[in-house]
Amino acid sequence: MIVFLVRHAVAFDRDAARWADDRERPLTEKGAARFRKVAAVLRKLGLQVDACLSSPLARAWQTAKILNERAGWPEAEEFPSLEPGATPAEVVKALAGRKEDALALVGHEPNLSQLLAHLLVGAGAAPLGSMKKGGIACLEFSGKPAAGKGGLLWLATPKLILRQA
Repeated sequence: MIVFLVRHAVAFDRDAARWADDRERPLTEKGAARFRKVAAVLRKLGLQVDACLSSPLARAWQTAKILNERAGWPEAEEFPSLEPGATPAEVVKALAGRKEDALALVGHEPNLSQLLAHLLVGAGAAPLGSMKKGGIACLEFSGKPAAGKGGLLWLATPKLILRQA
């Protein structure tokens, strides 16, 4: 199985006056515009998935919608295990019944970097850094995603992806 970990694109800063519920905080127009270009490059490179699972928070959901519109990836499915605060083990458990050959997981930091370390190194592994907003990691598994069983195929920032345009 191939798994793409996608960090949501650039969103507005937290502002309780504008978004009393931070779950509703959206992407900035500039962040959305840049990620549209990233998604177009993914299409140009022929990168496809069978399902796109997203945190239900507005900024992740908008990022997944851009992947659908510009990269041609499937419409997002709500995946609560990608919400902030969920553990990597919860994500892996929620993926256990999936049968697709390629999945996209759209979420947040620090969760995605923790999940990346969990999948590559194993349970309890500390992240080596954090993924850039709009960044993507591509992992490969010989079977289902599991702790320490993933192989990193590539990790790219939006800037690097856009160089492929």
